[in-house]
Amino acid sequence: MKRYLVGGAVRDRLLGLPPGDRDWVVVGETQASMEAAGFKAVGRDFPVFLDPHTGEEHALARTERKSGRGYRGFVVDADPSVTLEEDLQRRDFTINAIAQDEHGHLIDPYGGARDIEARVLRHVGPAFAEDPLRVLRAARFMARFADLGFTVAPETMALMREMAASGELSELTAERVWQELRRALACRTPSAFIRTLHEADALDAVLPEVEALYGVPQRAEYHPEVDTGVHIELVCDMAAQLAPGDDLIGFAALTHDLGKALTPEHVLPKHLGHEQAGVAPLRRLCDRLKVPTEYRQLAEAVCREHLNVHRFDELRARTVYELLARCDGFRKPARIAQMAIVCEADKRGRAGLQDVPYPQGRALQDALAAAMTVRADEVARGLSGPDVGEAMKRARIQAIAQATGKRP
Repeated sequence: MKRYLVGGAVRDRLLGLPPGDRDWVVVGETQASMEAAGFKAVGRDFPVFLDPHTGEEHALARTERKSGRGYRGFVVDADPSVTLEEDLQRRDFTINAIAQDEHGHLIDPYGGARDIEARVLRHVGPAFAEDPLRVLRAARFMARFADLGFTVAPETMALMREMAASGELSELTAERVWQELRRALACRTPSAFIRTLHEADALDAVLPEVEALYGVPQRAEYHPEVDTGVHIELVCDMAAQLAPGDDLIGFAALTHDLGKALTPEHVLPKHLGHEQAGVAPLRRLCDRLKVPTEYRQLAEAVCREHLNVHRFDELRARTVYELLARCDGFRKPARIAQMAIVCEADKRGRAGLQDVPYPQGRALQDALAAAMTVRADEVARGLSGPDVGEAMKRARIQAIAQATGKRP
């Protein structure tokens, strides 16, 4: 059996990154010969098998031919005559089109190792344009590798712009867009995902609510970066720094200022009421991409309340209690800790302000902790019905006031 290690395992080794899953391509075999050798068939769209000893995936070498619109419009040919070079040619980027034989020798017909050294993300060939999902994959790879110095090759960026102009990105399903977005938000530099799509004229096709933020000015005394789109990039990267790998935090950071795109032009660069205005576009985005409930709820709470958290020192104890209650913090205290992180990312995600302290986040969590010390059984003694709820509210407000020094 002629088998070759391919894809991320080879790429990441050349980049000096920790090894991940190992995928293999098998040349010259058929489904029958693989099963006869003990491999278990698991592929639904093309022939993939699991090694009976290691559990690693082995795919038959294959070619793909465009047969319709969208990323599913392909005919797959896994004939035993397909060569390794033909299999590598169908891949998206040269850095993913490198194979390694069982002796450790590289087979690199498209210059992937050279591009890794030059830190360039370059498409393998013209077939790249046949799959609109690859535009999002390019952006996600930039989110993963931008901190290593990677840039998109000019010819690849030009091709991505052509693909965006064709309208074929509209063929992508909500599930695939959300999957790529989540993975990008868990990377070290999620801003590169947003910026790459923006520069490729593709962001409007998948995240129009975010694209609308570019070019919208903010008050320079609060936002030295001025452009709201740039602010969102900085906030996403700060969120990734504060909560590495947490795409839930990342999604709330990405969507917290959507209302600024709706500010009337005569009001700019002020954005009065943008936090409330942002809820409607956030809900549209979540509906369109079928965003899970947990992500929706945190993002909406942050969108609506982030200015209140910023001015925590000005709030009375009763107002803090009401904020915590609106965010369901007494039932879900973890949400308040998550909100504190996103609000800190918002405050520090501004040009030149990345090192400013943010005591409001800790103060918000301390207020919740104080309120949670109030015991329902003690408050309810001698009371009944609605009186219990009102008594709990008063007791919690008083606990917040004592812990924070605020007026009730």
